[in-house]
Amino acid sequence: MKKISIYIILSVMMVLATSVAQAQSEYHDQVKATGTTITKEDGAVTLTMNVMLDDLHIDKNHLLVITPVISANDGSQSTHLRPMVIKGSRRDIMLNRPFEWKGKPKFNSIEQYMPVRKNNTQQSIAYSETFPQSEWHKNARLWLETEVMGCADCDLGSDATNLVGRIFAEPYKPVYAVSFITPEAEAVKQRSETYTANFTYRVGRYELLPNFENNAAELEKVDKVIREVQGDKDLTFTNVEINGYASPEGSYSSNMKLSENRAHAFSSYLVKKYGLNDNQFAVKWHGEDWDGLSKAVQASQLDKRDDILRIIETEPNHDARDAKIIALDNRQTYNTLLNEYYPPLRRNDYTVGFIARAFDVEEAKQLVKTRPNLLSLNEMFLVAQTYDKESDNYKEVFDVAARLYPDDPVSNINAAAVAIENGDVEGAYKRLSRLSDNPKAWNNLAVALAMKGEYDEALKLFERAGAQGDNTAAENAKEIVKMMESM
Repeated sequence: MKKISIYIILSVMMVLATSVAQAQSEYHDQVKATGTTITKEDGAVTLTMNVMLDDLHIDKNHLLVITPVISANDGSQSTHLRPMVIKGSRRDIMLNRPFEWKGKPKFNSIEQYMPVRKNNTQQSIAYSETFPQSEWHKNARLWLETEVMGCADCDLGSDATNLVGRIFAEPYKPVYAVSFITPEAEAVKQRSETYTANFTYRVGRYELLPNFENNAAELEKVDKVIREVQGDKDLTFTNVEINGYASPEGSYSSNMKLSENRAHAFSSYLVKKYGLNDNQFAVKWHGEDWDGLSKAVQASQLDKRDDILRIIETEPNHDARDAKIIALDNRQTYNTLLNEYYPPLRRNDYTVGFIARAFDVEEAKQLVKTRPNLLSLNEMFLVAQTYDKESDNYKEVFDVAARLYPDDPVSNINAAAVAIENGDVEGAYKRLSRLSDNPKAWNNLAVALAMKGEYDEALKLFERAGAQGDNTAAENAKEIVKMMESM
């Protein structure tokens, strides 16, 4: 009899285990969620759905707990929402008894989410829950956790059903259009190039002696420059501007006069040599070149470097500066300056002016690589249009234009557009931030701001440019609004 009893008990346990597993699987398959919608507003997310129980045949002693779960797709975080508890008829009676017992389950739910299942009838739960939006929700899924509880409140197993693989669609990816501006053609392409002539003069004198010290070599350089300009069929010589400078030794007033006389001596040489007219000259003089000295010392390794710079910066009297430098170390530093740093300051800078003729696109293509300074922005722009936008040549033309015309708004706006297209947002922003008052720059500046993540400022600027008639900016405003609404 004992053996028979054991066999009967084991058989019953096996049947129960099988029925539990079947119930778990069946319940999982018998519940359907329809009409699932997820919306967000003012930092809150609302989930609504209908949980259909029509096909659910629940054991009268069972509880079926269905919990919606929001989980990050990388598994890092999750949020369990308010559960739905579907009760078998007998289990409902037990739960409603007024007394407590060990293991009596408690649920953080509400009445409408806790129905008693009436098998073989149409029945559903209108589920709606609102919860705070979190950053990780941007890449999260929604699934249902189902758990079956038996009559002794034991856990009979759980299962999961994926509902939505990503609760929010990926943000809209805007496509911004940058603006290019066709530069106006130059009626007259006036150009100039600046050079330095380091002539040697006798102490305290201003006569330019062609055969004294290094003057022959310096004059040959000057002659070469003038000859090249006058002999170039593409150029028309117009004028020369001469600027005279002196080194700081001696008195300030005498050095000012010396720089004036030496500048005029150089201009007299050019008049005599090339038969130029006086009205083709502009002669200026600046006396002692303390700025040049300051730059040279700044770049040096002199022991008294900082002391010299401080004297130049703080002592307004030019003659007193010399005395203070002499006093630094009993003329030692001063003698170094006198012998090594002062000679290059005794110079004449001269700027040769000329007019460059107009060039066709094929000619301009070659000059971009060899003599880009002869081209106008318009000519370089036309060259760029002959290249594929993805090519290095295309980008290079706009880079050259911006380098030659660093203060021109159009060159910077176009160079910034190319930089944006090539992913250099910071470089573009640096160029455009200086043009924040220029309506022509607003669209590209707004694109740069948008790509930097400053969406509100970008939208304001797009709308501002659109109000000024910029259709490209108006379309970009629509793009950024779509993106912002999708986030």
